[in-house]
Amino acid sequence: MSWIKETKLTWLQSVAVRVLKAGKIPSHLAVIMDGNRRFARKQNMQSVEGHVQGFDKLAEVLYWCSELGITEVTVYAFSIENFKRSRDEVDGLLDLALKKLKTMLSEMDKIHEHGVCIRAIGNLSYLPTELQKVIAEVVYQTQTNSRCFLNLCLSYTSRDEMCKAMQEVAAGVEKGILTPSDVTEDALSWAMYSRRSRDPDLLIRTSGEIRLSDFMLWQGNRSVIEFTSVLWPEFTIWHLLGALLCYQRQAGLLEAFSSVKPRDFNPALPTSGPLQQFVDDMEARWQERLQRMRRGETVQQEVAAMAS
Repeated sequence: MSWIKETKLTWLQSVAVRVLKAGKIPSHLAVIMDGNRRFARKQNMQSVEGHVQGFDKLAEVLYWCSELGITEVTVYAFSIENFKRSRDEVDGLLDLALKKLKTMLSEMDKIHEHGVCIRAIGNLSYLPTELQKVIAEVVYQTQTNSRCFLNLCLSYTSRDEMCKAMQEVAAGVEKGILTPSDVTEDALSWAMYSRRSRDPDLLIRTSGEIRLSDFMLWQGNRSVIEFTSVLWPEFTIWHLLGALLCYQRQAGLLEAFSSVKPRDFNPALPTSGPLQQFVDDMEARWQERLQRMRRGETVQQEVAAMAS
């Protein structure tokens, strides 16, 4: 299935979208796409087929977000914890990711037409070299697009992200780029995998689980969180609109009654000083690594070497 949906909303859906767009719409939606395996069992399918259905649903949701004016979407596509599943399921998930990312490369003209910038967020060194290579190509080819953003969290957990951010900041101090007094919340935010993104306004988790599963813990401290019992492949536009209605109510209450304003981390680069030098150094090293990944020169880190 294509990443770019060509279908149109029904008349009733269009009316509902227009009504909700009269209110506050989140700029950034984060989604924990849970329930693919349960959906597969429910439908007497193989687990991997449930994940295929989950991808098809993601393509639909991205289209709905475009219609609603949501310009950034972050999805929890593959957790580091998923490596603990059976080898057959892990291989099936990674093969599916490779296939869908190759589909993305084949649709690059449409992706550029829609102005989509695709980012990979996570510890990519845990992924197979071929998958790293395709991810790097997709990221490289879309990195100058700026109309809307899709963040794919692959081989990701918040604990890993925060650990790597602290290591980056410590290295910045060791290199003399930063001083101990430069180690601030903003410095840590800039060292995160997600440093180019705004904090999510709304976070949705499907399948009825009421936990965040180590997803966006740093960035989601002020997000409106909506837990829904529907399984991800069965998620409809009406579930999304319901979550947006909840967001509009909660966002209004936060603005009206909270004396502490939400942290509004601006992804614009700092213009001067040690923090700019620190970010420039990280960005230069990331671009170098991106090119090595594109050439297939990076090596997959053994799963057995990962911290539990």
